[in-house]
Amino acid sequence: QVQLAESGGDLVQPGGSLRLSCAASGTIFTINDMGWYRQAPGKQRELVAAITGGGTTNYADSVKGRFTISRDNAKNTVYLQMNSLKPEDTDVYFCNVNVYGRRWENFWGQGTQVTVSS
Repeated sequence: QVQLAESGGDLVQPGGSLRLSCAASGTIFTINDMGWYRQAPGKQRELVAAITGGGTTNYADSVKGRFTISRDNAKNTVYLQMNSLKPEDTDVYFCNVNVYGRRWENFWGQGTQVTVSS
């Protein structure tokens, strides 16, 4: 089994920055795609940013130029650096990883709250 530990969510003022982390642990041979999603109450979960095993990144248009996704393969960790935060970035953020332990499986983190407000 694999566990994902998210951290970094907080209350921040507009224009501020936060860094989210998501560390995977357990039976892991390799990880390919890693990503961050966000979800507001009553809405569908949406992709914020993703990074492949080779380092190719993909961003939602709403966060391009402000957010940066990165990964540390030695630590099985994915990060989301969020700059120039706006009130509309307020959501619960979830990490998602594809892990090969005994087989390929997809896992979600428990979610971390990001609130952007003055």
